[in-house]
Amino acid sequence: IHEFDPYFNYRTTKHLVENGYYDFHNWFDDRAWYPLGRIIGGTIYPGLMVTASSIFNALNFLNITINIRNVCVFLAPLFSSFTVIVVYLLTKEVKDAGAGLVAAAMIAIVPGYISRSVAGSYDNEGIAIFCMILTYFLWIKASKTGSISWSCMCALAYFYMVSSWGGYVFLINLIPIHVFVLMITGRFSHRIYVAYCITYSLGTILSMQIPFVGFAPVETSEHMAALGVFGLCQIVAFVQYLQANMSPNAFNVLYKGVLTVGVLAAGLSFGVATFLGKIAPWTGRFYSLLDPSYAKNNIPIIASVSEHQPTTWASFYFDLQLLVFMFPVGLYYCFKELTDANIFVIVYSVTSIYFAGVMVRLMLVLAPIMCIMSGIGISTTLSTYMNNLQSEQNLPQTHKNKKKVADYPIKSEIASVMVMVVGVFLATFVFHCTWVTSEAYSSPSIVLAAKGSGGDRIIFDDFREAYNWLKFNTPEEAKVMSWWDYGYQLTAMANRTILVDNNTWNNTHISRVGQAMASPEEHSYTIMKELDVDYVLVIFGGISGYSSDDINKFLWMIRIGGSTPEGAHISESDYYSQSGEYKVDKEASSAMLQSLMYKMCYYRFGEVMTEQGKPAGWDRVRNQEIGNKDFELDVLEEAFTSEHWIVRIYKVKDMENRGNS
Repeated sequence: IHEFDPYFNYRTTKHLVENGYYDFHNWFDDRAWYPLGRIIGGTIYPGLMVTASSIFNALNFLNITINIRNVCVFLAPLFSSFTVIVVYLLTKEVKDAGAGLVAAAMIAIVPGYISRSVAGSYDNEGIAIFCMILTYFLWIKASKTGSISWSCMCALAYFYMVSSWGGYVFLINLIPIHVFVLMITGRFSHRIYVAYCITYSLGTILSMQIPFVGFAPVETSEHMAALGVFGLCQIVAFVQYLQANMSPNAFNVLYKGVLTVGVLAAGLSFGVATFLGKIAPWTGRFYSLLDPSYAKNNIPIIASVSEHQPTTWASFYFDLQLLVFMFPVGLYYCFKELTDANIFVIVYSVTSIYFAGVMVRLMLVLAPIMCIMSGIGISTTLSTYMNNLQSEQNLPQTHKNKKKVADYPIKSEIASVMVMVVGVFLATFVFHCTWVTSEAYSSPSIVLAAKGSGGDRIIFDDFREAYNWLKFNTPEEAKVMSWWDYGYQLTAMANRTILVDNNTWNNTHISRVGQAMASPEEHSYTIMKELDVDYVLVIFGGISGYSSDDINKFLWMIRIGGSTPEGAHISESDYYSQSGEYKVDKEASSAMLQSLMYKMCYYRFGEVMTEQGKPAGWDRVRNQEIGNKDFELDVLEEAFTSEHWIVRIYKVKDMENRGNS
């Protein structure tokens, strides 16, 4: 199992298999978010867990014995193969079978999708991308045919998507935008009316059966565009009916009056409903998609997640390579032959490329449409030049044809060169995808690997070593405080109660942990005792060179810790040096040197030689000699340090007996 979230998904799936759906739906997890706890059934999208448990039960029914862990590990690769088939079908509907084959071949190896579909990547996106593309394919079939059966299947696919991933909001806004564009361009028809009304109404009713979604489809701002277009469909259909049964003059008078009154009534209703709280405002994550600076300025807990950072140009090339250049070609061919299906993929392209630029996580949504557009571009280009080659070879030598050849004297040569160039590009794409997948996306983050000076491979298994130590050497009821990144792994692997985890639903609770990490020992001790903390876990890379450690994340702990009234004493500027830099050496500020995080990471580190020719206490990540070497811990005692010092665990000392003072 890779990463962090997959461990929680595996733990919940195991509970579902062992205890049944009813118990899973009502499960109150007292191991998470101590002392608050968490109701699992009402706070997750259960599609992933139900899918894995269904496959497990089906295989056992057929007497194929398999461990649920293996089902979880291989679920994402299984569904990625289904995605390849659905991408072929979707591209075939938009263009032709040749473009579908090219697009399917590309989605099978593109790094932007493989990053979430490798074995062990047991996360919601593993099945959600399949659900999303399947819904799009069925929507295009429904809009082409106006068939009730295709529309019902589209609604069912949408329901599966809603049960699997919160990204369904992108889908339920994209389809209404497509319908709205068709209205503006004069392409709205009875087929679109039937397809959208059935898909929206049935899909919304089904989606409301997911406990975590509830009444959100009719109460939140993110879903109002779909509801608005549904209402607009009724108006447009009614207008078309009146236009067919009234004289032009009478219709124009009625149309202007009804349009004015309708727009005013809709605007007034939306404003009143929002004011009364009947329509919830947009969430912070949705705002951050529209305004990339919103989260950084207002909700640091969202901005602190690496997946929520804006995408760099290097990331686009790294994850897509050739597709970046072929995407505009496919877009051109879609504009050249506008159909309802082509307009849909154009809208999908424009919206997804914007959102992928705002948030690196949404590269996953962009990858399929990049493959589809590139498949259309490459297939059409190859078909055009291959036809030129064939026509040149098969052309009979008449006087008329000689004149045509004279008009285009090197047609076959140009065609041959273009076919060879495209072939070379495709070959480099394959090599690039293979290299990126093997180097960047094939290793679990819980077991780290690096190359030594002699080229040999060094394995860092400190995480599992530390979690096993916690599991076998601490009381079962022990409470462990760590930053939220490691919460899911701690509960799944160490089976210990944690204060915060990757769900990040309670900003105040996370802020309290940030305050404990950023404060001096005495103040931190008060917070830890308030939260009944027994052990504190920190991640440190000063010896191993592991850069994703807690010292590098410490600024986010400070920002989040100071974002609530209880943390008003914490100011980010206090943790910078006099020159305004983030340092851990002698120039570091007093607040930095006295913070609990600094002391836990660098305790006894001043005695260690990390590199030849460098002084003791040389931090290999920050490339600095630490500024505070000789100190002792007052309220904590070192309980465990992993082999490479990546994971350090401290025990919180008991309060002194007042009778002894």
